[in-house]
Amino acid sequence: MSLFVVQHRHEANRCPAGDPKMAQMLLKHLSPQSTKSYGLTIRADAVVNNAHTFVMIVEGPDRESVNRFMQPFAQAGTVEILPASTCEAVVTRGGCAAGG
Repeated sequence: MSLFVVQHRHEANRCPAGDPKMAQMLLKHLSPQSTKSYGLTIRADAVVNNAHTFVMIVEGPDRESVNRFMQPFAQAGTVEILPASTCEAVVTRGGCAAGG
């Protein structure tokens, strides 16, 4: 499985959490049952206060799976999917540069 840092940003007037119907859909989409259907596991998530920025650490088979999962977020704003590694993996390989 690969690791990704995912960041979603949207304008205040497009905040999904501000719409009760969208908020419930969002929580359902982020549920373990939903993420599993994409072959993904969300290891951690956080919203940056007052910044309309949502960040997740996601584990999955490939970037395309994460991209498919993030499509509802892309409708409200931007999505950035970054390949990542655990700190342990970086130390083991001797630096931040990914091998391969």
